[in-house]
Amino acid sequence: MNEAGPARNRVRRQPPTPTPELSLPDVPVAKIPASIGIIMDGNGRWAKRLGWERIKGHTAGIDAVRETSRECAKLGVKELTLYAFSVENWKRPRPEVEYLMGLLRRFAVDEREEIEKNAIRFTTIGRVDELPRETLVELRETERLSADHDGMVLRLALNYGGRSEFADAAKRIAREVAAGTLRPDDIDESAVQQRLYDPAMRDVDLVIRTAGEMRISNFLLWQISYAEIFVTDALWPEFRKPHLHAAIRAFATRERRFGGLVSQ
Repeated sequence: MNEAGPARNRVRRQPPTPTPELSLPDVPVAKIPASIGIIMDGNGRWAKRLGWERIKGHTAGIDAVRETSRECAKLGVKELTLYAFSVENWKRPRPEVEYLMGLLRRFAVDEREEIEKNAIRFTTIGRVDELPRETLVELRETERLSADHDGMVLRLALNYGGRSEFADAAKRIAREVAAGTLRPDDIDESAVQQRLYDPAMRDVDLVIRTAGEMRISNFLLWQISYAEIFVTDALWPEFRKPHLHAAIRAFATRERRFGGLVSQ
């Protein structure tokens, strides 16, 4: 027997955190959004435009995920949250849902090298435990392997809905009140945040929506309260560094008042 024990119990080398690159020299580092959320839309339309099945668009969208994640990590973005599968997406045709679950499983495995190379910490939010077991196992393993990385957080919203997140937080609060471990008078914004799917998640600075749609689509309703919104006509499989850069440049020009006034 190998004295080092099973591979999963060995101490792993901590990959170095990539140094932010000046891919956008015209945008000051202070103007780079710390947290970006992306509503990835247009996979089916992209495939249909080419005369292909909708599922081909989902496969092509993986390249956009990879390039966008890599570039955000290089630019010094702290957190990138991608809306990958909503609670409403179960309504899609069964073959498409099954294909998406398989694609998620392969993504979790195939991207481990890229995640390691860029010191990315991979995580998920949503009712993730309701996903098929084969998919859930690989997602959890990728989370485990990257848990000690100190680079950008790559977060997939899976079986996720903003209203569902509120409802699940409310259930947790109700149980604690019933158990006597939380007083109703102690329920404030902080108490709610601590019971969301990822209490440590930053407020989102910039929301990017592809495919020209002007909807939030039940995405991070709590976390995007003061986010800037950027809409591009690019379909998600077409989304690349120039589109990301355009969104960040637009963000850098916005005045963010958070309900107050800009100081004179």
